Order: sequence, then C-alpha cells, then structure tokens
Amino acid sequence: MEGTSLGSAPGPEPEPGPPVDLSSLPVEVWLQILMHVPPRTLVTRCRAVCRQWRALVDGPRLWRLLWAQAKDAPSQALLVATHRCPPAARPCSWARLGILGPLARNLLQNTCGEEGFRKWKVKDGGDGWNVERNLRPVPGAPAQTCFASSFRWGARSDCGSQYWLHVRLVAANGRTVLARFDAEPEPIPCPNDNPYLQVSHVFTNFPNGVRYVIFEHAGKDTQFWAGHYGARVTHSCVKVYFRAP
Repeated sequence: MEGTSLGSAPGPEPEPGPPVDLSSLPVEVWLQILMHVPPRTLVTRCRAVCRQWRALVDGPRLWRLLWAQAKDAPSQALLVATHRCPPAARPCSWARLGILGPLARNLLQNTCGEEGFRKWKVKDGGDGWNVERNLRPVPGAPAQTCFASSFRWGARSDCGSQYWLHVRLVAANGRTVLARFDAEPEPIPCPNDNPYLQVSHVFTNFPNGVRYVIFEHAGKDTQFWAGHYGARVTHSCVKVYFRAP
C-alpha cells in the first residue's frame, strides 16, 4: 500500500517590492551600522559605496566612536591625540590613522626573529647573525627566539659579549637626523648566567618633521670565536605616544 502526500501546489513568486531608499537614514544610524565593520574593510570597501559613506569614513566621527569603543591602548592614544591635534584636512587622513594605528603599539615587526630576518636589513661582519632559541625565557616576548651576533644583550655563559644600540629620528628627505640616541653598555663578562639586560630611551622635545625611525643593533663576542657567540638581541620595541600639554 502506498501513501500519497497531500498539499497545495506552489503559487507564483511574489513580485519584488520597490527598492528601499536608505539614503534618507540619519547619519547617526549609519555611524552605528559602520561601527561594526572592520577598519580595513571600511577603507577598502565601504568608502567606495557612495559619497555619503566616503565622507563618513574620511571624517572624524566614525573613527572616534570606534576608538572609544575599542578600549585598547593604541585606540585610546589616538582618541586623545586627535582631539588635541586633528590630522590635516585631506581625503582619507582619518582613515589612514584608523588603519595604521601609529600610537602606543610596537612599530617594529618580527622583533624576536621568529620569521627569520624578515623586516630587518642585515649588515654582515664576522659570521653575520643567526636566529636561535633564547638561553633563558624573556617575559612578555612574542616568541622565545633571538638574533645572535657573531665575531665572536643577552649573553652565553661561556662567552662574554658587547652590544650597541643606535636610533635616529630622520626627516622626510631620509638624510637629515633630527635626534639621535647611542648606547654602548658595559660588556657582559665571561663567565655569566646568561643574563638579558634592557636598554631603553625616550625621545622628547625633538624638532618637527620626523618621518622615519632608524633602529640599529650591533654586537660581538669578547673572545672573537668563530660562530655566533656574541650579543643576543630580542623583543625590540619602538612606540610613539602623544604627550598632552
């Protein structure tokens, strides 16, 4: 015995209604909608939709709402800075700040060598540099690896090391040095317990016009051994903060 299902035949598809005109929505509604879109998508996709969206993405209101909502240190730093020193009034200037997030974050990449020497320019001397595991943990580092120098600021227990740090704030022409910092700590002796030491510096009251930061490590061992027994460098950091008057 076979059963038969009963049901009505499908009817015709409903006619589509008239297109909804969203342009009449208040700006406040659009801002609340766009706040849920990732910053890079706002610039690469939403900005090209229409003039109204482009004006919102290029202007301050949307980004200040996003930064106030984010609560992280880079966003809060931008929120304070742009209230006191708004960016120049040119297309996409606010959007560039929103994507780049230049304040209160580490501007250096691959700081522990976990990606080899990507983003670093290596000047060889002796046996050059190598990427190795840390001999002891470095708290807070994104990876427990380091750049090890040769000629043999962490060190090896069986060999002392010397370390140098050179930092330059450079103008847009790439040549004019507006401020500089050079450090040459005392060598780590041999024997030692594989210490890691920190060198830091804060630039303040430097001239206007800084466009580049040149950050350079140098190191060697104190016994000129073949191989990589010199200064071991990891977890480097360059951050920019806005100091309110």
